[in-house]
Amino acid sequence: MKNFFIKGLVAGTALLIFSYASLYLLVILFPNLAELYYDPIFSLDEDKAIFYFLHPYVLSFALAWFWRRFKSLFHGSFWWRGMEMGLVYGLIATLPSMWITFSSLAISPALVVSWLLYGVFQAIVVGIIFAKISP
Repeated sequence: MKNFFIKGLVAGTALLIFSYASLYLLVILFPNLAELYYDPIFSLDEDKAIFYFLHPYVLSFALAWFWRRFKSLFHGSFWWRGMEMGLVYGLIATLPSMWITFSSLAISPALVVSWLLYGVFQAIVVGIIFAKISP
């Protein structure tokens, strides 16, 4: 259990750094996409801001369980195993979530596609970390 907790914290911290850096890159590389976040549908209340910063840890602990349960199904180098886990997660969790999000909310396809790519990339990062520290 101690190992599980440490792995989740390591991956969560890496994702938090990645998430924070992604915010800056979004503004620099895709300013038109960043402007979509000024819509009133997105609110960053101080009361809820902590949830943004906890999300990488929630995701990393969920994926730590997934990795522990299914890592024997992934083969190859740690790079490939991590990428495969991220793609599997993207297919079974992120894609359906983005499908229902797009079909039920008045948001642009560009936002949904960026969230899909971001979610898959997050899972790949965590997968590579887990494949390296917990083969």
